[in-house]
Amino acid sequence: MLSHYHGQLLNYSEIGRSFGVSDMTVRKYCDILEGAFMIRLLQPWAVNLGKRIVRRPKLYLRDSGIFHALMSVETMDQLQTNPKLGASWEGFALEAVCRELNKEEQDLYFWRTHAGAELDLYWQRGGRNWGVECKYEDAPV
Repeated sequence: MLSHYHGQLLNYSEIGRSFGVSDMTVRKYCDILEGAFMIRLLQPWAVNLGKRIVRRPKLYLRDSGIFHALMSVETMDQLQTNPKLGASWEGFALEAVCRELNKEEQDLYFWRTHAGAELDLYWQRGGRNWGVECKYEDAPV
């Protein structure tokens, strides 16, 4: 079920309803998976926590091979035609960047405005803001 949320905002209540368990049970299971380095939960970044913002994390399966197995993707042709191809690439690229940044113990987030602008990965270092947006394209610009 979590593989369908890969690269998206996680809705604990929706998953809980699907399995007939509470959202707190889903949160606890996600905490276990995050602690075992199976998933990455990126929290939204906000300067003012009092503002009305989306407080749900984005979920990524950290291993793209496991993600592909859970999505029953066995060949490159299947991957190329899968509707989750963009999310697969986003997760792979994001995880590579996170590995490098976490060598310096960075706090990592995602950033999104109500108007729809977003960054898949956001962090601050040296008093500056940094961000990464990952997109899969057949012919990059």
